[in-house]
Amino acid sequence: MINIAYAMGPAPSGDAAGGTALGGLLPLVLIFFVFYLLLIRPQKKQMQKHKEMVNTLKKSDEVVTSGGIHGRVTALRGKELELEIAPQVRVTVSRQSVSAVKSPETQTGEIKEK
Repeated sequence: MINIAYAMGPAPSGDAAGGTALGGLLPLVLIFFVFYLLLIRPQKKQMQKHKEMVNTLKKSDEVVTSGGIHGRVTALRGKELELEIAPQVRVTVSRQSVSAVKSPETQTGEIKEK
């Protein structure tokens, strides 16, 4: 019975309760910092690399889209580009859908992601 009475007593005040409100926020701040280092920052770097790759596309580049279409860039029009996927077969795709550029020395099918 005595243990129950102590458990039902008032909460200890100040330092005896485990610290201040700042001590309670410290784990949350640390978790956010770890998430930033492990998830947010690498994702931003990857997005920046993709944006740079898309902005440096030029005519006659061999590319692969996110849908898996392989083709050669034949025209650039603002946010779109035209791909020749077979002789005399051309499709228009969004620049953002390009996932990789094939390097000229590896036209055998290997993909160099930039």
